[in-house]
Amino acid sequence: MSSYRSGALRLATGLALLALATACTTGPGARQMAAMMDAEAGAPGDYVIGPGDVLQIFVWQHPDVSVTIPVRPDGRISTPLVEDLPAIGKTPTQLARDIEVALQEYIRSPTVSVIVSNFVGTFDNQVRVVGLAAQPQAIPFREGMTMLDVMIQVGGLAPNAAGNRARVVRQVGGESREIPVRLQRLLTNGDMGENLQMMPGDILVIPESRL
Repeated sequence: MSSYRSGALRLATGLALLALATACTTGPGARQMAAMMDAEAGAPGDYVIGPGDVLQIFVWQHPDVSVTIPVRPDGRISTPLVEDLPAIGKTPTQLARDIEVALQEYIRSPTVSVIVSNFVGTFDNQVRVVGLAAQPQAIPFREGMTMLDVMIQVGGLAPNAAGNRARVVRQVGGESREIPVRLQRLLTNGDMGENLQMMPGDILVIPESRL
């Protein structure tokens, strides 16, 4: 009798594991897996996609249409089956749902996950560095970012830069405000009084030396 019960228990356990494996590869289980990927990988759930972001687009069980692509300057993306889909201003999860809708013409019940692998973000969530930095660029803003963090990211000052005449252009109450910053004192003398706390949307302008 105990042997019969033991065999029945093993059979029930095996069937349960089989059902779980099936659920993870088809139907709702696939969507649950995609939702987990959206929530746990790449950008935070409330991250807003911007031009220049690099997106990994996974279409469940369709590797032939799963791609890694940049968001174009016009804010759109194109995949093997979907052309000119707006991406800017959406979260990765919102974009994944939009791609699913577009793919329904070609794939039955598509399940899509979008992961941001290279963050740039919208202009309002960037710090842009223009002028004579070693590598002028747009940097994704992060909480607690300082001027020193920005200068490390852009590789310091370029030759002939007038670092002590640099300025940060910041929007305050809907108006542009200029904040002078002496970058050479920060980078050469270690004057942390010049280590300005950055804000999203800041533009750092580094002029050329007059000499």
